[in-house]
Amino acid sequence: MRNQVVPHDEWLKARIELLAAEKAFTRQRDALTRRRMAMPWERVEKDYRFEGPQGMLSLADLFDGRSQLIVYHFMFGPDWEEGCKSCSFWADNFDRIPIHLNHRDVTFTAIARAPLAKIEAYRARMGWTFPWVSSNGSDFNLDYQAACSPEDLAAGKTYYNYEIRPNGVSDMVGVSVFYRSGDGEVFHTYSCYGRGVEMVNGAYHFLDLVPKGRDEDGLRFSMEWVRRRDQY
Repeated sequence: MRNQVVPHDEWLKARIELLAAEKAFTRQRDALTRRRMAMPWERVEKDYRFEGPQGMLSLADLFDGRSQLIVYHFMFGPDWEEGCKSCSFWADNFDRIPIHLNHRDVTFTAIARAPLAKIEAYRARMGWTFPWVSSNGSDFNLDYQAACSPEDLAAGKTYYNYEIRPNGVSDMVGVSVFYRSGDGEVFHTYSCYGRGVEMVNGAYHFLDLVPKGRDEDGLRFSMEWVRRRDQY
């Protein structure tokens, strides 16, 4: 590929025109963020249980003393031998972020349905340090659209991204956010799925800066090119 080559003054004119569009997009994004922050909450009624390296934990425990919790729904089913390659691509982007989030009253954790032993082995293989717990045996992933019931999987469809849609995998990706009040109540404030999760993938934002962009046109599906970091 090769774009049009022009003198500097023409390039600068095009860049300034694009800058105006970029600033408008930034203002729109800021407005959308404010709407997200103003979303109503729903109380979490179930007593979900998770297994971490230090033992069994409640959802409230996952906050680790902070008032806000971000959960990355990592695709890693109970019978899978390794985590999803696309989720692994995402995880490489946020591995060192939790320490910064902690200083804004936010705790981060990944949650998957795989048994803890599988999670720990895979995390060691990939060299990750972020918190990650198992929801094996819990309804958590099902309730937050990050897993498909055996019945729905057999039917080839499930409720995902707020609609019934075709599906052929047991576990799905997503991000969910929770708030814990001073008296210990936990509320669900936000969840996003599908392309909504792209906002936490820094690599995609870097690719959006270059002339070829994500360079995914012509692939069978957009992320066909992605491999686990140790498989390229």
